[in-house]
Amino acid sequence: MKGFNFIPFARPHITEEEVNAVMETLKSGWLTTGKRTREFEEEFKKYIGAQYAIAVNSCTSGLFLVLKALGIKEGDEVIIPTWTFCATANVVIHCGAIPVFTDVAYDYLLPPEEIEKKITKKTKAIIPVHFAGKSCDMKKIKEIAEKYHLYVIEDAAHACGTIYQGKKVGKESLACVFSFYPTKNITTGEGGMVVTNNKELAEKIRMMALHGLTLNAYDRYQKNGSWYYQVVYPGYKCNMTDIQASIGLCQLRKIEKLIKRRQEIINYYQENLKYLPDLILPETEIVDQRVSWHLYVIRISKTAKMGRDALIDFLREKNIGTSVHFIPLHLHPYYQKTYNLNPKDFPVANTLFSSCLSLPLYPDLTKEEQDFIIYSLKEALC
Repeated sequence: MKGFNFIPFARPHITEEEVNAVMETLKSGWLTTGKRTREFEEEFKKYIGAQYAIAVNSCTSGLFLVLKALGIKEGDEVIIPTWTFCATANVVIHCGAIPVFTDVAYDYLLPPEEIEKKITKKTKAIIPVHFAGKSCDMKKIKEIAEKYHLYVIEDAAHACGTIYQGKKVGKESLACVFSFYPTKNITTGEGGMVVTNNKELAEKIRMMALHGLTLNAYDRYQKNGSWYYQVVYPGYKCNMTDIQASIGLCQLRKIEKLIKRRQEIINYYQENLKYLPDLILPETEIVDQRVSWHLYVIRISKTAKMGRDALIDFLREKNIGTSVHFIPLHLHPYYQKTYNLNPKDFPVANTLFSSCLSLPLYPDLTKEEQDFIIYSLKEALC
């Protein structure tokens, strides 16, 4: 079968619409946080159905700001899954708190029953991590949080557009943070969004995101603005720019179309890989969910002709990019040594890590490219 130039694992869907929007912002004379950012926040909160949205420079920053605004401090414990990117743990550490790691289920998600095993008198919060566009069991997690009086901060880096029990992820959250990194369902280059239904929390996060000022630059420098401001908290520099927001506005307006296209690609993979021996495909019919499909993660069985690492190398030789989501945190030297983590305490995550592989998934992936990926997998494993 005819080969291709390199097929990346992910590629943002950028059109002339985004290019023109950025040019318009550049020509406006206002590049940093301003009216475009505010417009993006307004449209995003309407899309999710939440009361407040605060645009930030990354999902990582958003998670950190939420923890700080909630008063998470030195000595506190925050429960997180080992199956996540390092940012989820790092923001806890930067607050002076202690990340408490749990194993996951075979759907890669944080099992509610694992949470209760980890709760102590020092536990203050839980960070459920939605994965690959699938939502955690938020109903049960919130019930546990209410029982033990814990905060729930949702890491929704993978879940923009996911619907759980008839509502968008984030609609009924105390705090839910999304990512607009280039591999995500919509992008702003770099960026994130915090959504909440708590006015006081929203106001504090907005202030903390920009040095702890009572007035941002846009409001100060307009014709009717005031030069006077106060610093009421030693804040941070985590604001989104209007350049980023102008991209985000274009992306958000086509998100449903982009999710639909991702679903079509998923369906084609499922149909054409289901008879391939030694491949374990993801569940695509999830009860009470509309999965937004940030990732398509397969697993290679132990009896396969070729192991996961060898398969990655084989596909790379075929000019096919892949990735692994994730290297569990308990296997990284810093967390393992600092928190005395024993890999034997995370059996499911270990099994998933040794076998999982993320295949190319993005709206502009062509049928011919996808056919070549499928053909190459069959060549490797049959």
